Amino acid sequence: MSAQTAAQLEMAELLVEALNLEDIAADEIAPDESLFGDGLGLDSIDALEIALAISQKYGVQMQAEDESTRKAFTSLATLTDFVQANKSK
Repeated sequence: MSAQTAAQLEMAELLVEALNLEDIAADEIAPDESLFGDGLGLDSIDALEIALAISQKYGVQMQAEDESTRKAFTSLATLTDFVQANKSK
């Protein structure tokens, strides 16, 4: 398990808060762990909640039909990278 960057920890904290994850601390989410399926076990409703939280905090709009959005939801690291690359300056 690799250590989180400061940006990844901030994103993990947003995930924990937005999804009310009570069984996991933000610093326990591995950057390369899958967010869905066998990883954190999130589902499509969780993805909507995350997208809304990211939009409110960073001003980044995530479109479900966009392939780059789907790829962004692969892991904490890819989601953080996507938001960092697309957030309002």
